[in-house]
Amino acid sequence: MSDQVDPHTVSPARRWNYWLGGKDHFQVDRDSGDQIAAAYPAVRTTAREGRAFHRRAVRFLAEEAGIRQFLDIGTGLPAPDNTHEVAQAVAPDARVVYVDNDPMVLAHARALMIGGATTYVDADLRDPGRILAAPEVRELLDLDQPIAILLISVLHFLTDDDRARAVVKELLAAAPPGSYLVATHATMDFVSAQHAAVYRQMYQAGQVDALARDREAVAGFFDGLALAEPGLVAACDWRPEQADRPSPAEVALYAGVARK
Repeated sequence: MSDQVDPHTVSPARRWNYWLGGKDHFQVDRDSGDQIAAAYPAVRTTAREGRAFHRRAVRFLAEEAGIRQFLDIGTGLPAPDNTHEVAQAVAPDARVVYVDNDPMVLAHARALMIGGATTYVDADLRDPGRILAAPEVRELLDLDQPIAILLISVLHFLTDDDRARAVVKELLAAAPPGSYLVATHATMDFVSAQHAAVYRQMYQAGQVDALARDREAVAGFFDGLALAEPGLVAACDWRPEQADRPSPAEVALYAGVARK
């Protein structure tokens, strides 16, 4: 894959970074982010709540589930409370492999996140076989022991339903019993009919690159797994730490953690 950063093509990772208030984005990412935010102003809340769920889920896995191996696919640009920071704060022996194919993410990974119990693979979720066979994965993770597979806000970019399910199935097939799947996914289930209609128009026009799925479709990714309480819910409602929090309509993101 090319290591050249393309400042003229929208990057979901850079756009997400923009919504989170980061600095690693170009005008094309800001334009796309602003266009989506104009149609759905709560998208920045979605980004923040998705990040907060990520932190809570990793801490749950490290503290309560005893997981010590994490495969974070579609990791995105570094932000506070990255997977290795949260997991290793609980368990210093936790091992983390990040996977992404965005050149800017790769550049940050090389500078910040490689070494010791944390490493990075330049690969695409669409090719799970390559991810699983990567030397970095084989060297750092023991696939005979439970692992956590993190698919945070990435499955909705696989717009072919059959292919998306096949990718998840292949990843889970390589994980032993006791492993976990952690995923978030865009949805229009919680938003107003008006917002949902605008989303459909933008998606059909190619102005939105994420396929929002309904609960039944998202739940399908967890088939055969045991969902941890409270099940598949809006990201803001998964083991919240604060009573005063956004509503699902302000988040539009399903979240779940499930055990194999």
